[in-house]
Amino acid sequence: MSDEAIEVVVPAAAMPGLKVAILGAGKMGGILLQAFLKNNLVAADQIFATVQHPDRATALSVQFGVEVSTDNLAAAEQADIILLGVKPIQVPALIAQIKPALTPAKMVLSFAASVTTKSIEDAAGCELSVIRAMPNTPAMLAAGVTALCSGRFVTTDQMAVAQRIFSTVGRTVVVDEKHMDAVTGLSGSGPAFLYIIIEALAEAGVNVGLPRDVATLLAAQTTLGSARMVLETGYHPALLKDQVTTPAGCTVDGILELEEGGLRVTLIKAVKRATQRAKELAAG
Repeated sequence: MSDEAIEVVVPAAAMPGLKVAILGAGKMGGILLQAFLKNNLVAADQIFATVQHPDRATALSVQFGVEVSTDNLAAAEQADIILLGVKPIQVPALIAQIKPALTPAKMVLSFAASVTTKSIEDAAGCELSVIRAMPNTPAMLAAGVTALCSGRFVTTDQMAVAQRIFSTVGRTVVVDEKHMDAVTGLSGSGPAFLYIIIEALAEAGVNVGLPRDVATLLAAQTTLGSARMVLETGYHPALLKDQVTTPAGCTVDGILELEEGGLRVTLIKAVKRATQRAKELAAG
């Protein structure tokens, strides 16, 4: 057997040379950090992350092999793209803290709900490129969807970079900022609404005699498959519904119960109320 060493070739990062700071590598920030590394979007030495506590910084640094600290300004100074992963109420103080590092040459990606691009631009005090993002929690499985909107100084190329970044955790869509509160109400809050529907379907299965684990699997997989049918066929949900609904069959009786119980109207009201709350948060 030869003693010759086997060379392991590590593929180049998809965005070589681009340095990224994740300020607030908590839930969503941590998901993005892992996605960047898993998809080889940027190399580990191109990422600078921050957290609040030194012990957590050390643990993350060891776990992912990236530089993690509690120094937001130092991380921002080293980066070309700065991701804001802190809570909305923390954004003004964070921008004030990193303001010395903010220049028109840098881009800020904020996924703090209800924080406008203009508020970040104004706080930065320069023609800073700001993109606002609203991802959702299925990003954890790279099955999320992220809506993006641009501030006043964002170029087409910069938006393309933002889409590439968030494509590591699912699909992306670009909208006008005036629609971001509606996005928050629909896709941001939507997973919680759908979990209630899955839970209710599973409970119904138990009620008619199915074992709970079987009922939950059937409800969840049916929801997943139905969503894929909408996305991959491009058919309107009403058309797909009609394909399942045979004359005088079981499904039409079930649909009549849904309509009588007001499920459609209730879901519409839920999205409208969540949207209104997002507007209220944006207004302070």
